[in-house]
Amino acid sequence: MEPTNDPPAAGDNTPPLADRDAPPATGDGAPPAARGSVPAVTDDSAPDDSDGAWPESGQASESVLRVNNRAHSLTLDHRTTLLDALREHLGLTGAKKGCDHGQCGACTVLVDGRRANSCLLLAVAQDGRQITTVEGLAEGERLHPLQEAFLERDALQCGYCTPGQICSAVGVLAEAADGFPSHVTPATASPGAPVELGEDEIRERMSGNLCRCGAYPRIVEAVGDVSAKDAAAGRGVAS
Repeated sequence: MEPTNDPPAAGDNTPPLADRDAPPATGDGAPPAARGSVPAVTDDSAPDDSDGAWPESGQASESVLRVNNRAHSLTLDHRTTLLDALREHLGLTGAKKGCDHGQCGACTVLVDGRRANSCLLLAVAQDGRQITTVEGLAEGERLHPLQEAFLERDALQCGYCTPGQICSAVGVLAEAADGFPSHVTPATASPGAPVELGEDEIRERMSGNLCRCGAYPRIVEAVGDVSAKDAAAGRGVAS
């Protein structure tokens, strides 16, 4: 006779097939495993989120982070990212923690003049390098030209991604001026020659920075404004 899970006939006290192998219920109606009779597996390497910091690992080093032209001597857990060191140890909260996987660009900073996702860099590996965050772009009370352009073009809405967008744009201008090609740079371009930043070039080079508000058109315009001013002043691409 084929097994069946049909309801039992009247007077039949045999439990349905689906229930026959289930562990017996306890007083609170839950099987023993659900009530913690089986020890839970814990991961001691996971961060303790109670205070937003990693637990002590016993492995830390003293590092010197040169941030915005100031040297900071810090004793850091080897697992601390540059982003967490900036935000939690130095109080520089301009770089934002977005995806924490290097996919959104909200944490972009400049390391030795080149843009990088700080959430993917270990802080102890940056010992002695020159790091620039959005807080270090202005000269005193004078904003960086890209900061001014973002304001003039209204290239932001919520502003969460804006520090990373601006730092990334600073890197874009430097890369183009140094002749680094992108995916859309014409194959006929002279190797090593400054690259003209048209809209397609800007979109391609800024594509690693996401804006959930969708301010992309104004961001492209802001970067284009500064690129054009640099070209007219003889910096970067020749006019």
